Amino acid sequence: MKGPLPGRPLHSQTSDDPHVPVLIEAILDECAPVSGVWLDGTLGAGGYTRALLAAGVDRVIGVDRDPLALQMAAGWAAPYGDRVRLVAGTFSDLDDLAGESLDGVVLDLGVSSMQLDQAERGFSFMKDGPLDMRMSQSGPSAADLVNTADEGVLADILYHYGEERASRRIAHAIVAQRAVEPIQTTAKLAEIVAKCLPRPKPGQSHPATRSFQAIRIAVNTEFQELAEGLNAAERALKPGGLLAVVTFHSLEDRIVKRFFQLASGQESNANRYAPARADTTARFEMVTRKAVAPDEAEVARNPRARSAKLRVGRRTAAPAKTLAPAELGLPEIQKKGRR
Repeated sequence: MKGPLPGRPLHSQTSDDPHVPVLIEAILDECAPVSGVWLDGTLGAGGYTRALLAAGVDRVIGVDRDPLALQMAAGWAAPYGDRVRLVAGTFSDLDDLAGESLDGVVLDLGVSSMQLDQAERGFSFMKDGPLDMRMSQSGPSAADLVNTADEGVLADILYHYGEERASRRIAHAIVAQRAVEPIQTTAKLAEIVAKCLPRPKPGQSHPATRSFQAIRIAVNTEFQELAEGLNAAERALKPGGLLAVVTFHSLEDRIVKRFFQLASGQESNANRYAPARADTTARFEMVTRKAVAPDEAEVARNPRARSAKLRVGRRTAAPAKTLAPAELGLPEIQKKGRR
């Protein structure tokens, strides 16, 4: 049975929903008509999965690395029966997790509102909590990174993953503070960062925004997962299958844009004297010629959508190829000694 569940109209989100799916209308428009088997690589609260099912997709494989998301999904997914399969895992393994060829893959990058709103998860400087930031709730935490990483590594992370120009000053302040006592809370880290930067003017973001983004990306190896996930999606998609990716900042979008340029043979040759690339067989055709941004109405409904960008590509019949992180322009953090 296709279509929305009784009492759950297409794309609807109640005021109690912890996560509003960003650019979902644009995804459905660009990918129309949707059908077959899709994989939602960032299940979260299920906004994309429910919208895809309501729009006509036969089945959705919902993947998330966060155990809480899967635990919460068990309740809302039950009425869909075998139309929804919940799987714990990450982008890099999505082809193996799917276990079958796919008609579509959707990836909504970054941290969810659900995670940000829980102070005990330690993602946000807006609510004091333990300095954690682990999406999978396992492995080294943000506190482990902040309290043990070499000052140079911290500076590189802040600069390359957060585009923080005061990265060295902030890294030095972190190392100085942890020598007095360990940095264990989001409020303490935010305080350290804020003291290193000018007071923000009205309308500007919190001084710790870029630093928290950078540390979260490092803790969860988000860029590496993204690069490997794009390759995995290419392997998993059938000819004609669709890959839709929603990004929330320029670093993510740069990687996704680069992937589609290389995979669709649209890379420009910066050096006209260089030999032409031997591999010009397109593995994707671009559905969106440029990134799709939310309209004013969506931003008004959901401020989180303000910086979002959507890119969509359609898989061709060409053999899949694995692109190395360096080809996608991933920032490289030099692993130095720890102290």
